[in-house]
Amino acid sequence: MPFYQKRGRIPTKRHIQFRDENGNLYWEELISRGGFSDIYSNVYHIHHPTSLETIGEFKKINLQTADHTHRPHHIRTSNVESTGDAISSRIPLFFNSDLVISKAHVTKSMDSLYRNGHGDEVLFIHSGSGELKSNFGNLNLTVGDYVVIPRGVIWQMTVNKSMRILVTESSGPIKTPTKYRNQFGQLLEHSPFSERDIRTPKFSKPVDDRSVEIEVKLENGIQTYGYEHHPFDLIGWDGYYFPYVFNINDFMPITGKIHQPPPVHQTFQGSGFVICSFVPRLFDYHPESVPAPYAHSNVDSDEIIYYIEGQFMSRKGIEKESITYHPMGLPHGPHPGKIEESLGSEETNELAVMIDTFKPLNMTESALDLDDEKYPYSWIKS
Repeated sequence: MPFYQKRGRIPTKRHIQFRDENGNLYWEELISRGGFSDIYSNVYHIHHPTSLETIGEFKKINLQTADHTHRPHHIRTSNVESTGDAISSRIPLFFNSDLVISKAHVTKSMDSLYRNGHGDEVLFIHSGSGELKSNFGNLNLTVGDYVVIPRGVIWQMTVNKSMRILVTESSGPIKTPTKYRNQFGQLLEHSPFSERDIRTPKFSKPVDDRSVEIEVKLENGIQTYGYEHHPFDLIGWDGYYFPYVFNINDFMPITGKIHQPPPVHQTFQGSGFVICSFVPRLFDYHPESVPAPYAHSNVDSDEIIYYIEGQFMSRKGIEKESITYHPMGLPHGPHPGKIEESLGSEETNELAVMIDTFKPLNMTESALDLDDEKYPYSWIKS
């Protein structure tokens, strides 16, 4: 997490007696990464957080690799047949051992609580609005938000206006880029965003409901549990571990005299992948600069670009919510005419999310069903 936070009431020291006005002990819970050797938060419950009443059904999830040719792909995700809540509406499109990339068209609020027990999540809100309620507090969600939810956080999403969400589930922690942090974890002066841009949970009164169902996401499915007490019964917490929001429109692009490579757009890092933000920016100012990107063969990474809005300078025939997928082993670059078209341009209004993975991605049948089979030939001059 980027910085220390404190909410509600907490004792003066960790692991000491902390009582209510009637003399009853509050229940302390440590939520930590890396065993006891990484970031953590201490939270304080009214009731015992481990009061399990029932163990429900296990819903198996089998991600199947579609049989597909190694080639560039253009996936029109606006046509995904998806409805439901923020969990049930997810349609997996790409995956490997490090991450799963899904699209969700969220049409209703969640009835039960959810906890990802084996993965961190980044939800990119393309459209719509809602609220993320968690054991750490509440976050309003709006267009352009990256919602970072570390594993173990218990949450529920309510929908104000139907939402379209790009979901990235990561087997490892989601972090701000190492290259933009100092030795103490603070974002550096030349980072394209700072702690001021990060929204943290707004604390609310403890929820004292009984008999609550929680769906726990595991690597191969979802296990349902029934608890005696609601996990949002916190009277306070402090630490570095909590969900947060960063809006893509607060990303301040780094520009240069000549074309800057994609790493300057990096926003998050995970285990085996990075997430980058392409936002409106001024083009290069060398008198002979070429604003459009050069063709490139990233021999160690697969590239996913999710197009949000605007006119993307290097592609033709791309729609809102399109995904282009360029696998490692093949060069890719601007469509014919796009380099010449970019010459002399002063700025771009594109908005897109890029995910580069360092292991090959698998495609699902759902992705192939949305694929433009003519896309690989779109670089041939007509």
